[in-house]
Amino acid sequence: MKIYTKTGDRGSTSLFGGTRVSKTHPRLEAYGSIDELVSHIGLLHDIATEDQDRQILERVMHYLMMAASMLATDVPPNPGKRVILPEESISMLEHEIDRMVAILPERSRFILPCGHPFVSQAHIARTVCRRTERNIIRLSEALDVEEPILIFINRLSDYLYILSRRWAQDLKAPEIYWNPDL
Repeated sequence: MKIYTKTGDRGSTSLFGGTRVSKTHPRLEAYGSIDELVSHIGLLHDIATEDQDRQILERVMHYLMMAASMLATDVPPNPGKRVILPEESISMLEHEIDRMVAILPERSRFILPCGHPFVSQAHIARTVCRRTERNIIRLSEALDVEEPILIFINRLSDYLYILSRRWAQDLKAPEIYWNPDL
């Protein structure tokens, strides 16, 4: 099987459903950002030292692929084949956020995204997640985007932020506060 089709050589691609659109279409920006985010989450998964973190991050990648599939589909799929982002995807993140917040010290200032390579990578994933959220919101201003996708992506950036703080604590890495008076 060839990996290249040559059908996109002139800057267009097909959505699930067959419609050809420009590779700069907001739909592609949205699900392309998810693709990038999945890769960053994959790196977090691979560097995670706890099984529970790896399990959550793997599930997050599956949920992100579901969201990308939903955004890449331009026609209503057959009811039996329709990909739906489960409500559990959001509650799982909320549970994990609450679990980690319970063991973290209060934070009242902005922290810099550094301290340890693992912590920094979690922050990189968080910022890619925020850009992904902006791309999906931009798409939702033109087309219907199912609300669970927006909620999941928003919650995921919160999860990644708290994960970075928990990893800093676990690794005994300093949380360096932003100093606006420099």
